[in-house]
Amino acid sequence: MLFHVTMTVRLPADMPPDVAADLKAREKTLAADLQRAGKWRHLWRVAGQYANVSVFDVADNGELHDLLIGLPLFPYMDIAVTPLCRHPSSVRDGDA
Repeated sequence: MLFHVTMTVRLPADMPPDVAADLKAREKTLAADLQRAGKWRHLWRVAGQYANVSVFDVADNGELHDLLIGLPLFPYMDIAVTPLCRHPSSVRDGDA
């Protein structure tokens, strides 16, 4: 199943810089691993915001939930999820 996911990160202003740096480094590593595994199919930065728009390709809602709550920055994110399905006019293979 494909899901459009928007994530906006809101780190506390009083978070120590070393803690923030560690969270961001762990997030980057996990995101790269999930992309290589084909689970995090697309990842785009939202210009001018600490946010991203992503497409996840997972088995079901439960798998997506588990992936999202496992992200190191999850406690500091506002997340919106929209399930996707193939459009009948799509000319691209692999959009299922």
